Amino acid sequence: MQKKLLLVCLINFLIASLMGLMLRYAFALPLHEYIKPVPLQFRNVMHAHSHGAVLGWVYLMLYLFIVHYFIPEKKPIYNRLFWLTEIAVIGMMLSFPFQGYAAVSISFSTLHIICSYYFIILIWRNHKIESKPIQLLLKAALIFMFISTMGIWLLGPAAAMLGIESAFFQISIQLFLHFQFNGWFLFAVLALFLRHFPIQNPKDFNIFFKTLIGATVLTFALPVNWFAPHPSMSWINSAGVILQLVAGYYFIQLLRPHWSKFWKNSMPLTKWAYGIALISFILKIVLQSSTIIPEVSRMAFQYHNFVIGFIHLVMLGLITGFLFAFLLESTLPTLKNKMLAIGIYSFTIGFLATELILVVQGFAYYLGIGIIPNYYMLLFLFSILLPLGVLLIFLSYLNHDTKTFKTT
Repeated sequence: MQKKLLLVCLINFLIASLMGLMLRYAFALPLHEYIKPVPLQFRNVMHAHSHGAVLGWVYLMLYLFIVHYFIPEKKPIYNRLFWLTEIAVIGMMLSFPFQGYAAVSISFSTLHIICSYYFIILIWRNHKIESKPIQLLLKAALIFMFISTMGIWLLGPAAAMLGIESAFFQISIQLFLHFQFNGWFLFAVLALFLRHFPIQNPKDFNIFFKTLIGATVLTFALPVNWFAPHPSMSWINSAGVILQLVAGYYFIQLLRPHWSKFWKNSMPLTKWAYGIALISFILKIVLQSSTIIPEVSRMAFQYHNFVIGFIHLVMLGLITGFLFAFLLESTLPTLKNKMLAIGIYSFTIGFLATELILVVQGFAYYLGIGIIPNYYMLLFLFSILLPLGVLLIFLSYLNHDTKTFKTT
């Protein structure tokens, strides 16, 4: 893996993290009072933050790992496509803060989608994977990536016909988010993770794979029910929740025979990252399962803290936890320094603390208590640990005296 490409992903993540910190600061102290020459709007910065984190960090890191592990012949097209995709990411991060969804930002978003379609074609044609289960997970991830982009294409017609406040528009956004996070990202990290485990029971894997596919599709009914309520949506989501619980059980069964050996051979810092990722995966299943209770489903929609907390649980805990673990297990044999460890711990402590604050405040709203003392300032101060951690990780790899990392 080329060091410069990894550094690009970390820079994207650092910028996105700083934008997120700016959003937290905007509540702790009014943003417009301190950036008068640049008339930034909160919603526009939020779009830049989310696009930078999702497409500049997660997407491109998965790009690098998938090409590295599953593409034996590294043709120049993969580097060229990476840089073209990065141009699209830079364009979005520069244009969204100042204009929101407009001609320039939409053009770069479209460019990214086109690049992703070409990436799907290249990986589908050229991957070489001996394990059938891993191949199925990778193909499912690519299919879900394609499905998620349908939500983006629907935004234009939805806005033109019914407006941006319509259920159609909101469901289109949820279509993109749901199948990006729960489909493309989740199945991709599972493909990369399970390559460590020789899956010897195809029956268990088939049940795991099919139930997880079913759960991913059916649980989309929950956000649909938020904006277009219908009793059938609750039943469909409940069926998806049950399938997800079954998938969770068989996931454990797949890991169990080989877990001791895998864990014993992992280094402490890598164990920390894997621990965060796997605990977040379990929490994701538990929280989604709780939406089978109507009151929990209403509470999740009504109080924004729970929605943001869940998105960050998946994005920062589950997905980023796995990405950090993959990175650490492949580079720690040659890269060991305190700065890297402090960066990982800083990031995860910031993640855990902000999640706790969001959840506590969400329950405070639900119970009618109101805002907890110094809520916005506490959220901002602990959020500093997130970009600080990313910066330290970036500097650790920047100072490493090699141009490539040999991954296994």
